[in-house]
Amino acid sequence: MLDNLIPWNKKNMLKKGNIHPLVGLHRDVNRLFEDFFGEEFPLLHDPEINKMILSPKFDVTESNKSIEITAELAGVNEKDLDVSVDGNVLTVKGEKKEEVKEDKKDYHLSERRYGSFMRVFPLPDGLELDKIEASFKNGVLKVALPKNAEAKSTSKKIHVTS
Repeated sequence: MLDNLIPWNKKNMLKKGNIHPLVGLHRDVNRLFEDFFGEEFPLLHDPEINKMILSPKFDVTESNKSIEITAELAGVNEKDLDVSVDGNVLTVKGEKKEEVKEDKKDYHLSERRYGSFMRVFPLPDGLELDKIEASFKNGVLKVALPKNAEAKSTSKKIHVTS
């Protein structure tokens, strides 16, 4: 009697020679994911893809006076950030460590998320590398790269014709 209520039991797997609709749906969804991602889900196994997912998005803006690089780094502590310049390359490294623990009377919850990222930005000539400033406030990193006087005066508006 109870077996008739379970749609995926062996007896109900086939209805008039056809696969039960829930079993067919399950197979179709699996096939959809396999067609899209391949046999194995690369998101879980490929370290390069994991780096892209963990890597925060950076905004780069340029004005007449400076270049500013900004990133939202929610969950990253200031002590886990490393901003450095080597030659004409700016490197931003960080690590996110997030741990949630709850112990209540009737349940225990423990979640951990860890991951590191590194972004490298090639810098143009004409910056005053010794005057670079970085600030980190409310989870937002801002790096200001001031231009030298020579770089400031070389910008020119170019008219585009159609």
